[in-house]
Amino acid sequence: MNPGDIVLIRFPQTDLQTGKLRPALVVAVAPGRHPDLLLALISSRAYQTTPDFDEIIEASDPDFETAGLKVRSVVRLARLASVEASIISARLGHISSTRLQLIRSRLIDWLQK
Repeated sequence: MNPGDIVLIRFPQTDLQTGKLRPALVVAVAPGRHPDLLLALISSRAYQTTPDFDEIIEASDPDFETAGLKVRSVVRLARLASVEASIISARLGHISSTRLQLIRSRLIDWLQK
């Protein structure tokens, strides 16, 4: 798995209960012996988007097809999880490096506030 990949995972609920099988974006891979993945949840519920924070992937976007998503989706940047790579069910595709940089910049800005 690499940053920018879209994967399929049982994304944990915020109460740590097992979630449904969902797509997620690999934001980063942790350095060191344990290459855990930092993931951001992807949802088809674009109406839940936090404006100027979350990232919407539109069907008309150049990287929509390579992302492997079926419908317009939102990368929910406040819904993060760090997981072992071994629990990934599948790799669906990837987003553009430009979009990944934008997403990382938004996360950095949020964390520095």
